Amino acid sequence: MKVGVVYTSTTPELIELVERELKNNVGDEAQFISFQDPSILAEVRDSGYVTATATARLVGLYTDAINAGADIVLNCCSSVGEVADSVQDMGKFTGIPIVRIDEEMCREAVRQGTRIGVMATLTSTLNPTKNTILRVAREMNKQVVLVDALLDGAFGLSQDDFKARMLVKAQEIADNVDVILFAQGSMAYCEEYIHDCCGKLVVSSPRFGACEVKKALEAKGLL
Repeated sequence: MKVGVVYTSTTPELIELVERELKNNVGDEAQFISFQDPSILAEVRDSGYVTATATARLVGLYTDAINAGADIVLNCCSSVGEVADSVQDMGKFTGIPIVRIDEEMCREAVRQGTRIGVMATLTSTLNPTKNTILRVAREMNKQVVLVDALLDGAFGLSQDDFKARMLVKAQEIADNVDVILFAQGSMAYCEEYIHDCCGKLVVSSPRFGACEVKKALEAKGLL
């Protein structure tokens, strides 16, 4: 059983978290094949939107995973999550599901509250994540209010500095939200820390994405 894991940007924290959650859900016997192209996120970040060429390269990573024999593909970048949405029919046709790491996280946030704080270091991640939250809220027939928590200049900081910046920003919004959502999977190592300090439900994507991979593999009869 092979899981294709598609990244448009990687940090050691993100890879470690994603692989750990996948192993916890699908077992150590699964083979995880990584496909990476940091130029995709760089282009999206510089352009302020998902360009046609960035989209083409991302879809190329999906097809690379399928050609490599993946039974399922996990898209790990929220900035380009809507590209994953756009190729769901390809996943159905090929029998190789393309799973977003963050969609079920967004659904859980909507289940748990009506005021959702969305934390991100990049507007290129913040806005697509907000779009996804609003979409799933419509699907669930629920109205939500989104509170932005953009950490300008925090991208690429050391873990200690990043956690400190996260806490300051989380404390700014904590009294006004029911749930704090991390728009970037690389933030997930701060989840427990922010929860303990702010006393709010905090959700991050790796554990939700891994659970969705498990469900999809079970539906295929592979687990």
